[in-house]
Amino acid sequence: MEISAEKLRLYAVIDCAKLNGPALERAVEELLSGGVTCLELEVEGEGFSPEDFAAQAQAVRPLCQRFQAPLLIRNSPSVAQLSGADGVRLDWSAAGVAEARSLLGPAKFIGSSAHDVKEAILAQRQGADFLVCGSVFGSSAQTDAVVALERPELWRICKAAGMPVIAAGGITPQNAPLLIATGIVGIAVSRSLFYAPNKLIAAHELRGLAERICAYQEEPPIINYRRRNR
Repeated sequence: MEISAEKLRLYAVIDCAKLNGPALERAVEELLSGGVTCLELEVEGEGFSPEDFAAQAQAVRPLCQRFQAPLLIRNSPSVAQLSGADGVRLDWSAAGVAEARSLLGPAKFIGSSAHDVKEAILAQRQGADFLVCGSVFGSSAQTDAVVALERPELWRICKAAGMPVIAAGGITPQNAPLLIATGIVGIAVSRSLFYAPNKLIAAHELRGLAERICAYQEEPPIINYRRRNR
């Protein structure tokens, strides 16, 4: 089952270990109202059982259905199956796409992380529906030197992938326009959405930026865009 580019335009990622229960439901409703098109739930760290994870997914599933936004689970096909989510997104080091497809069947969406063209092509061959590529602007967990994905390489991934590609990693309203002309169909955002004082307004702003970025699809100049952003 293919996932449309439009459904991946503004892809929100939230850690259920940090925000759960009624607070999670309120946040999700505000973000979906503001323009988030796809929601991914993850759990970082210890102390959150698969059953608890599935319960959080089940709590927000009706909201996602109301806004027609796919609900995806990070790195756990079993939780996706248990919760009735629309699919999974797998880190490159997690269980393979083929195994997830075998468990979830053809009707679920399966995304894969990719950091270069080789990984993108392998994910395509395994049957992934879309790619999440980064980190385009670093992250709070790793240094830029480790995780940097330069703009020209992102463009090459988009050309080679044969499936929708979204950019991830440190994306904010300030740096998002630097992703123009890379071939992506959307942006994955976490902190700039879930830590915003007004989540509805933040989602509306980022959705507008995502639409403008993805509307302009030309070959980018070979430049060090990260250096220019400093």
